[in-house]
Amino acid sequence: MIAPELRTERLLLRPHRVEDFDRLAALYETPRSKHIGGPLTRGEAWRGFAGDVGSWALLGFGTWAIEVRADGAYAGQIGLNHPADFPEREIGWVLWEEFQGKGYAFEAAMCARDFAYRQLGWTTVVSYIDPDNERSIGLAKRMGATLDPDAPTPNDEGCLVYRHPAPFAGVE
Repeated sequence: MIAPELRTERLLLRPHRVEDFDRLAALYETPRSKHIGGPLTRGEAWRGFAGDVGSWALLGFGTWAIEVRADGAYAGQIGLNHPADFPEREIGWVLWEEFQGKGYAFEAAMCARDFAYRQLGWTTVVSYIDPDNERSIGLAKRMGATLDPDAPTPNDEGCLVYRHPAPFAGVE
């Protein structure tokens, strides 16, 4: 199974292509990647990328590339994740700097969350966020997620756990 294409008003969430890797690997080589497990070597980044793509075949969910529909620009990635060391399923995101501040992360994350609840039948999903990552904390809050201080973290890391509400609570 590969990632299905999902469309929002401005974005296409699409399966990753091998040419997406260079941009992601470049990000992982910078200090900016500290909020998403980096910095990583190119080889480590490749293994993570391959795991994200392969997750679709193994688990029926994974990551999408975020593409701006107006011009086809590759803007980042959004994912539904559950690596072996994550206590729960997670929504995670990363946008390239030039695409931040335009609402793309919110639009992509809401679409992915809706897919998780409506198409996959999930009953809960979290985001694991570095306490210093103010942008991601703000995004989780805008999505209606609330801090769950009692939730376990991957490998007992010092991250925050934001629990996302079902977008259709009370609706049959």
